Amino acid sequence: MARYLKPIIVSALLVPWCWLAYRVYLETLQVGSGLGADPVEGLIHYLGEWSLIVLLSAFSVTPLSRQLRWPVLIRSRRLIGVFAFVFVITHALVFAVFYAELQWRVFLREVIERPYITLGMASLIILALLTVTSTRGWQRRLGRRWKQLHRWVYLAVPLALLHLLWLRKDGYADVFIYSLWAAVMAAERIHHWRAGERQKQSRQTKASVSI
Repeated sequence: MARYLKPIIVSALLVPWCWLAYRVYLETLQVGSGLGADPVEGLIHYLGEWSLIVLLSAFSVTPLSRQLRWPVLIRSRRLIGVFAFVFVITHALVFAVFYAELQWRVFLREVIERPYITLGMASLIILALLTVTSTRGWQRRLGRRWKQLHRWVYLAVPLALLHLLWLRKDGYADVFIYSLWAAVMAAERIHHWRAGERQKQSRQTKASVSI
C-alpha cells in the first residue's frame, strides 16, 4: 500500500484541477454556465476554497500519521504542501491578472487597503518560504532552524482562515467547518507536545532519583 500512496494522493489532488478545467470549458461554450454569473469571481473563489482545503490537508498529515500509526504518511507531507502552494499562488495570480490587470501599483494598493487581502498575502508569503525550504538540501543547510522555520505554518493556517472569514458577507458554515478542522489538528499537536514534555520530566525525575 505504501508504494501506491503518492500516486493515489497525486491523483486525488489533480481532481480539483480537472473539475476546474471542465468548468472553464463550459464557460467557453456559454458564459455563466461553468463559473457562475461572474466567472472571474467564481474562479477566484474556487481556487481560494481549494487552497484552504489542501492547506488544511497538509496541516493534518502529521497528526493523522500519529493517530493512525501510519508513519509512511509523513512522506506525503511535502507533496501536499507543494500542491497547497500551487493553489494559493494561482489564486493570487488570477486576482492580479483579472482585478489588478497586472498593474503592480494597483495590486499593492489592494493588498494594503483591503485587510482580508493583506491576511491572504501574508499567508501566501509564509507558504512560499516554506515551499522553497521544504527540500532535504534546505533541511541540511538550516539544521535545527529548519523546524523552527516550518512552525510558521501555525501562523499561515489561521491567516488563511481569517482571510476567508473577513471575505464572507453571509453564510459562515464553511468557515466554521474549516476552523474546527484546524482546531482539532492543532489540539492533537498540543496534546502530543504535552505528552512529550511529561515523559521528559519523568525521565529527568528518575535520573535524579537514581543519582
